Amino acid sequence: MERFARKLEFNRTMGANGVFNPNIKGEEKESLSHIKRVPGTKPPFTLSQIKKAIPPHCFERSLLRSFSYVVFDLLISSLLGYTAIAYFHLLPSHLAYIAWPIYWILQGCILTGLWVIAHECGHHAFSDYQWVDDTPPPPSHKHREPRPRRSVRPEAQVPNPMVFHVPKQSTRRALGLAVKLLLGWPLYLTFNASGRPYDRFACHYDPYSPIYSDRERLHIYISDLGIFATTFVLYRIAITQGLAFVMSIYGVPLIFVNGFLVTITYLQHTHPSLPHYDSTEWEWLRGALVTVDRDYGILNKVFHNIADTHVAHHLVATIPHYHAMEATIAIKPILGEYYQFDSTPFYKALWREAGECLYVEQDEKGVFGSGTSFNVSAINI
Repeated sequence: MERFARKLEFNRTMGANGVFNPNIKGEEKESLSHIKRVPGTKPPFTLSQIKKAIPPHCFERSLLRSFSYVVFDLLISSLLGYTAIAYFHLLPSHLAYIAWPIYWILQGCILTGLWVIAHECGHHAFSDYQWVDDTPPPPSHKHREPRPRRSVRPEAQVPNPMVFHVPKQSTRRALGLAVKLLLGWPLYLTFNASGRPYDRFACHYDPYSPIYSDRERLHIYISDLGIFATTFVLYRIAITQGLAFVMSIYGVPLIFVNGFLVTITYLQHTHPSLPHYDSTEWEWLRGALVTVDRDYGILNKVFHNIADTHVAHHLVATIPHYHAMEATIAIKPILGEYYQFDSTPFYKALWREAGECLYVEQDEKGVFGSGTSFNVSAINI
């Protein structure tokens, strides 16, 4: 019971990670063989030293520049939508079957980038004016994830301290990923699935949910009104144009957005190299370093560098995305082996982590993780 309580306490406080599944083989084993564990000891540097290494202009937030990204994303999204509405019905059926999936993917990517900008508003990285960052349209990252420093009390992708079933078969792993990508985000918002446990039911749409503080409740009311208004508009469009129209133009791209959000969040905080800490060892800086930068190729720019500069974001969340890469380059010499970057293509990494990062096990007092690569002795089911 004491051991279970210790693991439960870890589950309440830590971010996502796991230890290696002993059922690894072939290409997956090769992809993991180079991974080196991030030190679980106290870093030899301070947050102040990290900030001093960052060029001063990286902390500057330009309202005009930030809005330019919003306008650009909205223009591209509108152009895609107009093209689909105005021209796709003119295409031969065999070309329409190709055009629609391309539209869904492209629109999903652009709208994910727009969500990332809302995410910046939630971290006060959009402008110097808090009222601007808090201004509707309200369904922003701030109102749905009110604690900007995820490493303090991470709200999503909380790891399992033990595993009840190891998905040895690829079909089971694929099914688990499909459920996570399709339903993970709405289940998280509605039922706090994969989120930090609370002493009562937690829902992101409930202003009185234990997720929020008293000062945040008004924001949730406004956010909920915005969601109801959007739903009503979609309902009216469905009445006049049909449900298939709404799903084709808006619904399917939204599914892609949800899938991208789950993928990005999951891979940011799930990696075999990352240590995690219980309440006896945790401190802010060590917790902030429990993340990894990922390479999404051309999508790095589309997603406004949310994935390949996330370490810097964890450390100084108010740096806008257009300065984040420069800040990342500046802090890497300071962080040294505490900085983690994985260039594995995100789709391969998603498959790998879904099979290998299943749960966490204690390596030493207060420190959890995988130990060294393929240290099967660390696994105790």
